[in-house]
Amino acid sequence: MRIPLSWLREYAQVPADATAEDVMAELVKVGLEEEDVHRPSDSLTGPVVVGQVLSVVKEPQSNGKTINWCQVRVVPEGQEQTLTAKGIDPSGVQGIVCGAHNFVEGDKVVVTLPGAVLPGNFAISARKTYGHLSAGMIASARELGLGDDHEGIIVLSELGLDPEVGADAMALLGLYDEAAEINVTPDRSYCFSIRGVAREYAHATGTAFTDPAAGVVVAEPAGPGYGVRLEDAAGIYGKPGCDRFVARAVRGVDTARPTPPWMAQRLRLAGIRSISLVVDISNYVMLELGQPLHFYDLDTLQGEIVVRRAAAGEKLTTLDGKERTLDPEDLLITDASGPIGIAGVMGGATTEVSGTTKDVLIEAAHFEEVSIARSRRRHRLPSEASKRFERGVDWEIADEAAQRAVDLLVELAGGTADATATDVGTRPEPKAIELPAGYPATRIGIDFTAEQIQGTLTELGGTVEAVDGGYLVTAPSWRPDLETREDLTEEIARLVGYDQIPATLPVAPPGRGLSRTQVQRRRVMQALADAGLVEVLSYPFVSAAQNSTFGSAAAGAEVRAVKLANPISHEFGFLRTSVLPGLLETARRNHGRGFRDLALYEAGLVFLPGDTLGTATIPPLGAKPSDEVLEELYSGLPHQPLHLAAVLTGHDSPVAPEHTPRPYDWADALDAARLAGDVLGVELVVAQGAHQAFHPGRTAALSLRSGQAVGYAGELHPKLLAELDLPARTVAMEIDVDALCAAAADVVVAKQISTFPVTTQDVALVVDADTVAANVLDTLREGAGELLEDVALFDVYAGAGIEEGKKSLAFGLRFRANDRTLTADEASEARAAAVALAAERFGAVQR
Repeated sequence: MRIPLSWLREYAQVPADATAEDVMAELVKVGLEEEDVHRPSDSLTGPVVVGQVLSVVKEPQSNGKTINWCQVRVVPEGQEQTLTAKGIDPSGVQGIVCGAHNFVEGDKVVVTLPGAVLPGNFAISARKTYGHLSAGMIASARELGLGDDHEGIIVLSELGLDPEVGADAMALLGLYDEAAEINVTPDRSYCFSIRGVAREYAHATGTAFTDPAAGVVVAEPAGPGYGVRLEDAAGIYGKPGCDRFVARAVRGVDTARPTPPWMAQRLRLAGIRSISLVVDISNYVMLELGQPLHFYDLDTLQGEIVVRRAAAGEKLTTLDGKERTLDPEDLLITDASGPIGIAGVMGGATTEVSGTTKDVLIEAAHFEEVSIARSRRRHRLPSEASKRFERGVDWEIADEAAQRAVDLLVELAGGTADATATDVGTRPEPKAIELPAGYPATRIGIDFTAEQIQGTLTELGGTVEAVDGGYLVTAPSWRPDLETREDLTEEIARLVGYDQIPATLPVAPPGRGLSRTQVQRRRVMQALADAGLVEVLSYPFVSAAQNSTFGSAAAGAEVRAVKLANPISHEFGFLRTSVLPGLLETARRNHGRGFRDLALYEAGLVFLPGDTLGTATIPPLGAKPSDEVLEELYSGLPHQPLHLAAVLTGHDSPVAPEHTPRPYDWADALDAARLAGDVLGVELVVAQGAHQAFHPGRTAALSLRSGQAVGYAGELHPKLLAELDLPARTVAMEIDVDALCAAAADVVVAKQISTFPVTTQDVALVVDADTVAANVLDTLREGAGELLEDVALFDVYAGAGIEEGKKSLAFGLRFRANDRTLTADEASEARAAAVALAAERFGAVQR
């Protein structure tokens, strides 16, 4: 919103020497945001004066043009020229070449004299042209930055002006005025008007405010005016689309009259182009009071006006010349001929005010916000009117705004107002809000006094009644955003001053902080980062093929997935059931850009729909659903556990002198998964596994001791890697972090560190080739008993010296006691017990 300062000064006590920056500094105090300053004099400097054309000599040129050689008086006759810039004639008469032809001798015009600088840094000087020394320029509106008109120069009599020759034309045209531009947040719709901003300036400075609406005297109607009916049988959320409609008629309007320069310049500074007097009056009243208006050519209306919803298939040609197909939700202004406007958005072309209009019907209505916002978005028709209506307009201002427009049409356009008036509908009932006396202090942290609370709310325009325990506050009609005690508390804090709020950090209450699961998740994420992996984030949107590949271990198995109703890409129309697709895409993109050694991980939610997905119906908007409806919504949500995945490709370290980096292999992926379990104190059981996305024979299935499967780790399938253009032997893992967190103990107890020495013994067992090494390892751990501290597989051999169909598994066993040094016999006895159990279960033979 741009605020011309001359306009603001009419209703607020802005100092005469205050700049736009000064005004914005005050408005910031009450929560408005500064945007920019608009000052015409920054790009236009004088001397720019009123001149009178003394003579015009037309001179045809060889190029086909005809120029005018003019003598223009720029000081009153009989007075001397006081300006001394180079090229200014001391006689007060300038010789000027002009190419325009819309003026005659005796016309008063705007003259830019040598030394002036026009917008675009165009300097005026005396120049030789068309055989004459032209000392200045007779200016057009575009050359002065007043508009786009460049067909002719400004003739002041056409603007209704007859100033003295030599007068400062910049002051005459309001070019010394300036505007402060502020950003208006959606809840402060009343600030889309001079009326609202002037009130806020008064709040900020503690000065008096003059309400422009109070200065409008609404004439008592002699009878009912133009017929209007409100028929809205399908209001959105049960609210009528129009609850008040005021109409006034003015006859005998002269639409050819020019817009007064003061009005045109204020509109320009406010960011609105001057179009014609009647249209400019409509915009002027809207900017001044905040009430959008619409003017109809009264002679084009057919029968009474009816405000209703559109019928399916109805069409309307709007003022921009486009035919629009209407939606049954659109609120329309209609007459006997059909739709003549989309309410609060844009009028129709058939009833537009034109150069032949004589009689005007003024509409000042109050429309419901949601209806206007939806129509504006649906038809992509942003307008100054819709911007205000969809945020909320003062429902009490309609008759004052209509009367203001009537007065201006009578004064400036020579019209005659009808004595009758239309005012149909019912004003909304103002809402009374209960505000406990101590509530603002508990929310803001300031002990507000009763005087501060009552004074600020009264200053705001509300009605404050003291009741037992607090106050009953009725918000003013221009503040539809004030609905709760929290809203009132915010206004008290805003007007008392945000700078009064103490800037001390609150003390966290005991027993609060991160939850157990949050701490566990962060511990896992940090552990992988500490191990050298890089965390990345990817979109949760995948294709059906990606879900089929990664969402099930078995190829061809059905994978239930959530399909998106409005995907950003039809190729990726599902929510992921695995984190690996997005992570692999990130690895592929980085590898393609030259990053060959990658160790990436990502933690994110996956979406696993159950038997119930969604609900049969969608709750209506605009009202809070009941607890039962919310419970149904929650039960229809897919299960969303947190998964952790890692992808490693290339080498574990950079190449360096006397150092050969090691390629990542399946063991690195397995170690990343085990690390996640270790930091939570959860042991992962590793077994030979199979997954369609992983290499057959190089895949580990990960589970808990309880048998619950939690993920996979290993080398990815060669065909998959070829499709993704990733290096062979790329490895990956994915685990269910939520399952690990649930299995973790509340407190991870560290193992006792023994001070006694360890005893190590190795054993090599020959077993069938299809025997799972992990099962043998578990058997050795069980058979060795409590003296065994650790057992690890360090070699697998099949070949010479080993019977065909067999393989050799070599294990290292570590024995230790907490209370003594073990003897070699004790260790050997435990080792023998372990081998015996392996022989019993797998037929293992010691090599």
